[in-house]
Formats: sequence, structure tokens, C-alpha cells
Amino acid sequence: MTVARSVADVLDDHVVFEVESIDRMYLNVWQPRLAYGGGVQGFFVGHRGYHYASTALMDPMTKAFVADIHGFVAARGLELVSFAKGQRKDDLAQQFLARFTDDEGVLFVGRAQEKAGVWRTQRRYSPSTGGSYAWLVRSTAFINFFYFYCVDADFGPFFLKFSTYFPYTAKLCINGNEWAKRQAAKAGIGYEPLDNGFASCDDVPAVQQICDRLGPSHIDALLRKWLRILPHPFAPEDETAGYRYELSILQAEFSLTQMLDRPVSGRIFFEQVLHDNLDIGRPDQISLIFNRRIIRKGRSKTPGRFRTRVITDGVIPSLHVDYKTTKIKQYHKEGRALRTETTINDPREFGLSKRLTNLPALRQIGFTANRRLLGVQRLHHNPIRGAQAFTELTAPIITDTGTRIPGLRFGDARVHALLQALLIHRLLPHGFTNRELRTLIAPLLGTTTEHITAGKMTYDLRRLRAHGLITRIPRTRRYQITNTGLGHALLFTHAHDHLLRTGLAETTDPDPPAPSRLRAADRAYQTAFDDLAHYAHLAA
Repeated sequence: MTVARSVADVLDDHVVFEVESIDRMYLNVWQPRLAYGGGVQGFFVGHRGYHYASTALMDPMTKAFVADIHGFVAARGLELVSFAKGQRKDDLAQQFLARFTDDEGVLFVGRAQEKAGVWRTQRRYSPSTGGSYAWLVRSTAFINFFYFYCVDADFGPFFLKFSTYFPYTAKLCINGNEWAKRQAAKAGIGYEPLDNGFASCDDVPAVQQICDRLGPSHIDALLRKWLRILPHPFAPEDETAGYRYELSILQAEFSLTQMLDRPVSGRIFFEQVLHDNLDIGRPDQISLIFNRRIIRKGRSKTPGRFRTRVITDGVIPSLHVDYKTTKIKQYHKEGRALRTETTINDPREFGLSKRLTNLPALRQIGFTANRRLLGVQRLHHNPIRGAQAFTELTAPIITDTGTRIPGLRFGDARVHALLQALLIHRLLPHGFTNRELRTLIAPLLGTTTEHITAGKMTYDLRRLRAHGLITRIPRTRRYQITNTGLGHALLFTHAHDHLLRTGLAETTDPDPPAPSRLRAADRAYQTAFDDLAHYAHLAA
């Protein structure tokens, strides 16, 4: 078994299997008709028949709801936990889960005070009559929330958090990987669990198909099922009248888990990525990942933060890339897998509403972002393939008959004249001929067409064809530049003309016309090496 040498090497040869899945989702459970003042007015006056809408009418609903929760806890013998400030609720849930033996049920109920939006009644006065009237206004307050930590036969562990103030919104938190595990078990597919994923499985394509099935209908069915089991403040007649809970997406994680053949492959991947990818959060790089145009100046500039962070938890580093409120996290999971996660916190950043029906579109965005990040990293960290391509272009080719075709040496004037001429001929829809190429080559080499014979040009055309830069148009004597030839010609000519020649001019000119950062860096390096050599001589 060989040891990985590059990022591309790890991704190509050391990934045992991979699974894409919706990971954690945090959803808003809300009443669309009660999200604005007119809707609240319609609920109390139009639906329930009161003469006015006031928080005084909400108070009995709140007390009845809280009493139902305490009755539910007592009837089932559940533990009611008051969460302490800063306490990790998930850690406590894991303790209850470890003792839970049933396929489905409520683990415990938690209570915490949190800040939330509420309705308040404000006394206002009519300027025409002078009389007073009640008016509902939005405000915030610290109120009680009740957390129902449960286990579902299909979704596994989840929680539903209810506000105790009108309109009694809730939050639902689920995990798509846990759903996939249970569906795999029901389908008889053997697997070894990984924390929040699969460490191994008997049928990877079948598991991937299961992960692809999770959609809005499954999540909505989970909510409807547990709203029938758990206490909630709205009566059946309220739901019949159209006051029904709906789901919207607050946060969605989309994960790609790539199991590696051994831990060293993951360490090599992250050593290279974390060393050279700290600029991947720049707008020009992040636009490659999310396929979004980012404007950095002017009135229409793209809002948000674009950055890259490396966070070290113990000895396990992770790469974090931010695009507005969307984040990508990449880390070495349990020393066994490469985990890439895109977390979308606001679907509106991608032109989508927060409705759960947009989950398929968000899934596509999240999974594509994961793949694009790996693609960018592969391009940045593939020196082996780059060296191979460079060698294939510059080294001679020996044909099956033993004929030697010379390579295209970097720095050779004739080679660069050929590549520059190819870039010009790329614009010709019907290609070019031997004579047309010869006409362009001559001035680039500082000579005349008569000094470049047809035989010399045939020699060059043969080199270009053998190295895959041009192809002959069938049944003609015309040639076209290939996509590979265009890429190589652009890179070679730009590197030669705009990097090497200009850089060497700056560092070697004895009397430069203006100060140069490259020249200053060159002088600093020379001084540093001279000092090092001097001290080494003294030490010897």
C-alpha cells in the first residue's frame, strides 16, 4: 500500500468510500397566519369571536399549555430538567440516550429561559374621539422554553423546543445521517456507525440512495406525528380553521464523508491544505466554490464576511471558510474520515425562501459547494500531476516505431513563438495551414517567411500534434488547436512573458527606474543567505 503524496493523491487513491447526506437541520415551526398583527387580530376576533385582541386573551392559553406540559411529564414519569446557564444540552441528552432502551419515546423534558419575540398590548388613543383602544405591538422578553428530547423510530434522536408565549412558535432539530442509519437497518444493510455517519457499510450505493430520499415530506410527517403525541397550545378546531404549524429552514448542514484507508492519508491531506489554503476565503476564491459573483466595491458590493480560519481543538485542526452567513467546515473526523460540511444559515443568500419546499434546491447548493471546495484544493495541491504534465509537454516522445519526436522546451524562443501563434489561430473557425502558421511565426522570431521552410514548419506541426496541442481536421490539410493546447499555450506564454521576463528584469536591472517589491525581496534574500554563510563559516 502506497503512502499518499498530495491532496489529489489522497482523494483519488486513498478514499475507501464516500457518502453525501443532509446532516443537522434546525427548522422553525411557526403559524404563518399569526406572524403579523392583523393575523393575531383575526384569530381572536374573527375565529374565536372576541370583541378585541389583547394579551389578556393569550394568558389563559399560556397557562393551559404550561399545565398540559407538566401533566404530560407527570403522566409519563419523565424528568423535568431546568437547564443551567451555559450548560451543553446535547451532552445531557447523550446521557439520557445511553440509558434509553426503547425504539421510540421521550427521553426527558428540559426548561430554559431565553430571549424571544412576543406580542404586547399597548394602550393608544384616538385623536378624533379621544377614546382609548388596545393595540398589539412586537417586543422581546426572556420567557420559558420547553425542550422535548425524543427518539423517533425513523429519525432517531431529535428535539422540539416550544415557546410558552403566543403564538407559541417552536424549533425542530433533526439529523439526516441518523435517519439514514435507521433506514439502512430497516433495509437489512449492515454497517458500522461513525459518529454522525457511516464508518463502513455492506452496500454503499444503496445507502447513498437512502440519503438521497430524505426530503420535505419525511420531515413534515415527523412534525405532524409528534404534534399529535406532545402537548401543544392549539385546539383541533384551530387547526381545522387553518391555524396550522408550518416548517421553514433556519439552518441546514450538507455533509460529504469520505472514509480513508488509514489515518496517515488524512494527516497528509490536512498538512498540505492547512499550509497553503488560508487564502481560500478570499472573494475571488470563494466565488469558485459557491459559483456566485462577488462585487467588492461600489454601491452594489456583496455584503458579508469572506474569510478562512484554522481552528485547533486539541491536536485536530479544522478548516473553516465563510461566505456571508454560510460556512464550510472541513476536518479529520475521528482520525478515519475526511469530513466536508456546508452549513447554510440563510437560504435567501442564494435567492431562495426559507420554506421547507426549497430543501432540494438547497441540497444541490450545499453538496456542490463541498465538491467545489475539494476541486479547488485539488488544483492547488497537485504538484505530482503538474510535474507529469510539464514533463509530457517538454520531454521527447518515442513512437511505437522508435521515432523520436522532440519536446517543446520551456524557454526556447521557437517554442514560444509557436505557442503565441496558436493563441492567434484559436480564433479561426476553420483552422490554419502550414503556410498560415509560417507567416505568423517569422516576425515572432525576427526573421522572414523565406527563412522558414515548409519542412521546418512540418517538423513543428508534428511536434505540436504529438504532444496533443493541435489536431488535424479530417480530410484536409488544416489544423485546429485543442482545449489542452489552448490551456498549455496560455500558461506557458503568460508565465514566460509576464512572470519570468518581467521578474528577471526587475531583479537584474542595475539602475531600475522605480523601486520594486520583488527587487527589495530579492536583495533581502541575498543578504540573509550571505549572513547565514558568514555565520556558518565562523562556526566552522
